[in-house]
Amino acid sequence: MNVRWLDTVDSTNSEALRRLEELPHGTVLAAREQTAGRGQRGNTWFTAPGKNLTFSIVLKDLPLRAAESIRLNFLTSVAVARYLRAQGIEAHIKWPNDIYVKGGKICGMLIENNLDGAMLGASVIGIGLNVNQREFPQLAHATSMACRTGKEYDLETALQEFLAIFEALLPSLEGEELLQEYSSLLFRKGVPARYHDLLTDREYTGVIQGVEPDGRLQVLNLGTGTLHHYRFKEVGYIL
Repeated sequence: MNVRWLDTVDSTNSEALRRLEELPHGTVLAAREQTAGRGQRGNTWFTAPGKNLTFSIVLKDLPLRAAESIRLNFLTSVAVARYLRAQGIEAHIKWPNDIYVKGGKICGMLIENNLDGAMLGASVIGIGLNVNQREFPQLAHATSMACRTGKEYDLETALQEFLAIFEALLPSLEGEELLQEYSSLLFRKGVPARYHDLLTDREYTGVIQGVEPDGRLQVLNLGTGTLHHYRFKEVGYIL
């Protein structure tokens, strides 16, 4: 993959989308300072300049139909978890694609797709990974690699190590093993915890069972015995 470092940019995803036609498959835009990072649900991604990894991966002409785009979420989440575990950090995936360590968020991502008919034309995968930052005054439940290990990391080396894992996983994009690994890494899987059903506006104690191939989260309601299947924005974790 071809990494291009930018000194300052509003958002690596926004920059990649602005330049999408000219950027070849496998281009990675990485920012030393990101001034207006974007996360899921329109949230802002806060990061201290020069402390963390904020980057976007451009993928083109993948063998995926638009309806299968959730597989990019599976792949990216697994790649981040694998990378962190290789560093001795026990990471889990908080559905759909936040990465948590011991109840603290260490990574978030935003995947934006361009369609070519029924197929994916291009995808921009934005990742924000907390690396060397140790204080998070604007964020609750945040952590970093340095917080977990006490070490300082070279950002360029860390990025290359992650990209090697990501690229090695790409051939498994259409395989069943990817979903199985994603499901096995789910935060709180098999553990009773509190959830907020946003469809009914009710809270209950449930247990995450796994994930459907279409990305829906399976949560067993321990009070009623009902197995719920949630899409994005239909259930909330109570932390």
